[in-house]
Amino acid sequence: MSYIINGVERDVDDENFLLEADFSNEAVAVIAAADGIELTDEHWQVINYLRDKYREDGHTPNFRNMTKELDEVHPGQDWKKSLYDLFPQQPARQAARVAGLTKPFGKGGY
Repeated sequence: MSYIINGVERDVDDENFLLEADFSNEAVAVIAAADGIELTDEHWQVINYLRDKYREDGHTPNFRNMTKELDEVHPGQDWKKSLYDLFPQQPARQAARVAGLTKPFGKGGY
């Protein structure tokens, strides 16, 4: 499988993560549609947060750190529940994929 983003075929791995990060909004739209996700402002809050973390750290945070940091940036929301509502297929992984980022690696093999 691959994604067509801005008229260019982009290669993916066996879990449909891009092999090279793509920070375009078109990438998000294409990947979200393939995952059956209708994007909302809350999706974009998470996507922009993950893209910023990826640019700063070279990787995305694990789920625990993600919920903690999102609560600091956007307080007053139960981010653990919200992330599962927004990205029901393993939120830390699916959110990174939809954001156009490469596969996250870390504890537990993800």
